Amino acid sequence: MSTSPRPTPQSMSDARLAELDVEVLLRFGLPAAGPHRSTLFGDGAVAAAITVDRLGAMPRALVFLGDVVRSGGTRFAADLPEPLPGPAAAVARGWLEAAAMVVGDATGDLLVARWLDAVAAVLALRVTHREASA
Repeated sequence: MSTSPRPTPQSMSDARLAELDVEVLLRFGLPAAGPHRSTLFGDGAVAAAITVDRLGAMPRALVFLGDVVRSGGTRFAADLPEPLPGPAAAVARGWLEAAAMVVGDATGDLLVARWLDAVAAVLALRVTHREASA
């Protein structure tokens, strides 16, 4: 039985990735493993990193928010007055509220925290690359 190679996914520009609806990706990607979750942790994490990068957030703020989600849960983090500093707060709150709609236990909270860690990692790469290029 021969297997055909998978097509190479087309690359997307930062502008196109930034247009992705991360809240929808969270609502569909968190509940069950599969292609929606892969998209959430792939393109969704990159889109989220681009968004908060443009708003001036730092990777450590996302790591800290992930720790808050691990400790207090997604709903608790969504109710924070400023889940991320400055203008990124509203975006992060939207993500957390979308996630809280579908996450109902500590396992789901851990998945949300892992996604925030993925966003932080992508953001850190973007910051490092930008600083090295300057």
